[in-house]
Amino acid sequence: MKIHEYQAKQLFKQFNVPVPGGSMAETPEDAFRIAEGLGYPCVIKAQVHAGGRGKAGGVKLAKNSAEARKYSEAIVGMKLVSRQTGAEGKPVHKVLVEQGLAIARELYLAIIVDREAGMPVIIASPEGGMEIEEVAARNPGLIYKVHIHPIIGLSGYHIRYLAFNLGLNTVQQKHFNKLVQNLFRLFMEKDASLVEINPLVITETDEVIALDGKINFDDNALFRHPDVVEMRDILEEAPLEVEASRYDLNYIKLDGNIGCMVNGAGLAMATMDIIKYYGGEPANFLDVGGGTSEERVKEAFKILLADPNTQAVFVNIFGGIVRTDLVAKGIVNAIRGMEVKVPIVIRLEGTNEEEGRRIIEESGMNFIAENNLPKAAKKVVELVSRKGV
Repeated sequence: MKIHEYQAKQLFKQFNVPVPGGSMAETPEDAFRIAEGLGYPCVIKAQVHAGGRGKAGGVKLAKNSAEARKYSEAIVGMKLVSRQTGAEGKPVHKVLVEQGLAIARELYLAIIVDREAGMPVIIASPEGGMEIEEVAARNPGLIYKVHIHPIIGLSGYHIRYLAFNLGLNTVQQKHFNKLVQNLFRLFMEKDASLVEINPLVITETDEVIALDGKINFDDNALFRHPDVVEMRDILEEAPLEVEASRYDLNYIKLDGNIGCMVNGAGLAMATMDIIKYYGGEPANFLDVGGGTSEERVKEAFKILLADPNTQAVFVNIFGGIVRTDLVAKGIVNAIRGMEVKVPIVIRLEGTNEEEGRRIIEESGMNFIAENNLPKAAKKVVELVSRKGV
């Protein structure tokens, strides 16, 4: 789960991570009022779940009242288009208005989970203010990492190593030490999967302040953090993904045109791979789960067909825990009464597969059944290709 920058900074404050003074606003009038209260210069920042806001015109430095009013009216309600939003962009419903700082240096600092190492890793770079991927491509030697063993925890030498390579002086090191300790405590206590500050700034008075803030959380741990769940902004999420979450369906919208319904994340990845192998493009990742029910399958199918980009549907079910006959019933019940204009290729294998196939075959609906996975994938790609001709 993602949250906005202003929400990340609320958590930073709770954990004593220094941030600029400021507040969130939802109207140009409130944004201007906050700017007047802070004084000038101040910064007005669009609040959307996407990077590249500055380049897209979503971050502006206001040096006086006239500029504050101008930028407040321009940013609140704008459609922000960046590399991360895609051409459709994201509407800006909120802005963060913050005091301007006298910045001497910009650094990069983040904590993520290194899944290969099985532990958190702190990443730092003296090249702040730009995407870390660009730094890694241009000068990987300027990226410094320290892995933190979950039992041993964060130690002083971890922080000293980073501070030395960032070129901090004695006063800056003292502030940096406290900031990193508090940031790591936030990361662990809130079950975050990512905490990123870009840029982390050194002011002209040697203060170390989080000028930006990004936090992602482990969805599987949200039940432990109702305060974090309250921060969820469904306006920033794809409507179909929001609908899927209501039924505990793992759904991610993609850019292709072949809707996929699969049980199990591993099989879902393999299904998308084989579709691409035969020249097709998956429209989504959809895992209905290993122990799914007829109701969940029915809702999953409704979500697939609600995507206007879907030109065909590929159902690939392996019945290990799940019964394929329940899946078949869910598909038939979902389709019954709906106007379906796209072909549906179904591959059922495993527990109760004969009964599942019988239900599909006797449904009287225009399904294409195929037991062999490569043949089924090739078939659905061919059907979409023909429609595009």
